[in-house]
Amino acid sequence: MKTRAFPRVFLIGTLATGAMLAATPVLAEEFRCTGTVGPVALDNVFVPDGASCVLDRTRMNGSVVVGRGASLRSTSVSINGNLQAEGAASVRLNGSTVGGSVQLVQGGGANIDRNRIKGDLQFKSNTSAISATGNTIDGSLQAFQNVGGASFVNNRMNGNMQCKENIPAPTGSGNLSPSKEDQCAGL
Repeated sequence: MKTRAFPRVFLIGTLATGAMLAATPVLAEEFRCTGTVGPVALDNVFVPDGASCVLDRTRMNGSVVVGRGASLRSTSVSINGNLQAEGAASVRLNGSTVGGSVQLVQGGGANIDRNRIKGDLQFKSNTSAISATGNTIDGSLQAFQNVGGASFVNNRMNGNMQCKENIPAPTGSGNLSPSKEDQCAGL
């Protein structure tokens, strides 16, 4: 089983004498999602290989990791950390807030629509159609080596919009960025 890197929490305290206790690493809780989860608060979420997970108004204090061949559908969720998927079958993120980055690598399709992403939005080497519509991205939007088609419409980013080696080249319009590079130049 592949090891996932989740943030470690260190518990530090003092004894009545004022002496400090040793800092002991404690792994944050991981919730394995294989069904539907409603409006609850969780630490980290892992969607196991081949599983399907639906998050609806769920709050994550940590990150979300989607396994190989797994599917994630998220609506109105709050993720304090990152959303990472490597080899996922599909990822849908709609009307949500992500405190870190969204990274979708070597997977199938993805729809990332109407979200607030405080880091970067990255698509790399995906094999089915990907789209990003109406997102506010504090970092950059990057699309590299995707082969299923890409559509980027009405996204606003503070960083660069960069597209390279996508087949076919991405389509779209209405994107606002300080710099649009390579295949994204006309979008």
